[in-house]
Amino acid sequence: MKDKLQQAIAAMQNSKLDKAAALFAEIIEEHPNDPVGYTNFGNLLLHMQDAERAQRFFEKAIELDPYAATAHYGLGNLYYEQSLYAKAQKHLQTAIEYGLMEADTYYLLGMTLQHQEYHKLALPYLLRAVELNPDDEEFLFQYGLSLAQCEHLKEAEEIFYKVLQKNDNHSDANYNLGVIALYDEQPEKALEHFEEALRIQPDHVLAANGRKRVTAFLHERQ
Repeated sequence: MKDKLQQAIAAMQNSKLDKAAALFAEIIEEHPNDPVGYTNFGNLLLHMQDAERAQRFFEKAIELDPYAATAHYGLGNLYYEQSLYAKAQKHLQTAIEYGLMEADTYYLLGMTLQHQEYHKLALPYLLRAVELNPDDEEFLFQYGLSLAQCEHLKEAEEIFYKVLQKNDNHSDANYNLGVIALYDEQPEKALEHFEEALRIQPDHVLAANGRKRVTAFLHERQ
């Protein structure tokens, strides 16, 4: 099974989806009581935007092995994409409990909590994701956002500057630095960040509103 599984995963990564599907189907037929084939077929179906069938394959894998961490992750990912965050949270927590302690799992769990506005609960999971994968720009940004939402503004500011070190065209990092500058009563600095966000992304509505407010304030102060 190992060789065929590697072939199927390689086919999927190379966008040869029909070949991957055929190989996964063979694996399931040859090993009907092994959750691995069902989990991987579920991942393929999710990649193909067939969430309904993907869910059935993940559930079958979990039925065969309740401790199948990757199947729980797959189901959590599926629910996350459907904005069913409480269900996603349950399966992602289970995936970690059963040993899938990877950056993507911690990140996705943190994001499910963010979407439910459990900002303090999200923070340690997003921090762990960053610790495991410090080069991921999105992980770093979302961790910074979580810090800001928990009112750890100095720490958030440091993280947003790290994001800009990785990508100096990150409009949202600039916008959030502008907001933090306003809290620090530094309107000129805030204006610089809002204008930079708009230079990068001219349709950034929040940055446009921020610039308008700060410009009006500075005009009144003169």
